[in-house]
Formats: sequence, structure tokens, C-alpha cells
Amino acid sequence: MYAIIQTGGKQVKVEEGQTIYVEKLDAQEGETVTFDQVVFVGGENTKVGTPLVEGATVEATVEKQGRGKKITIYRYRRRKDSHRKQGHRQPYTRLTINSINA
Repeated sequence: MYAIIQTGGKQVKVEEGQTIYVEKLDAQEGETVTFDQVVFVGGENTKVGTPLVEGATVEATVEKQGRGKKITIYRYRRRKDSHRKQGHRQPYTRLTINSINA
């Protein structure tokens, strides 16, 4: 059984026992998070939401709060003696999917 959930402005396909990385959630490590924005549930009984599946939830446990690799943004204007260097590390939350309730 699998499901497609919405979180952080993105849609993610999840299965039970899977580990996923999503945009940072406001939860402590070890807490259980419930997603109620389920777009699709697949398996023996397929359910397609319009736009969401009624009564379907996905439960996950927060494994880690972290920050991704650093990316460097470098802006440069030729012949203008102008440049700017900036770094960014995107925060993320690592989740393990416990159950899909459809």
C-alpha cells in the first residue's frame, strides 16, 4: 500500500517503513506527525481524492531535524566591478512512515 501526501508545498509518494526528507516541520525528534492531506491511496483498494481523500491519514515519526548541504549563490556583473556571494542551507525533517490509514 502507498499514498501520495502534500507537505511543504510538494507532493510525496510514501510507503510504510520508508524514510523521507521533507521541508522543515515544527516537531521535536521522536514525535509522531499525522498528515491529513492525502491526495491518493493505492494498493488493493485505490482511492483518488477530489482534491483530498476523505478520512485518510498518514502517520510518521520524526527521526531528525537537520540542514542540507550548503549551496553558493554568486552574482556577477561584468565590467561593473560588482559581485555578491551568498550561501544557503535548506532546513529539512527526516521522517519514517509508520502507517497509512485509508
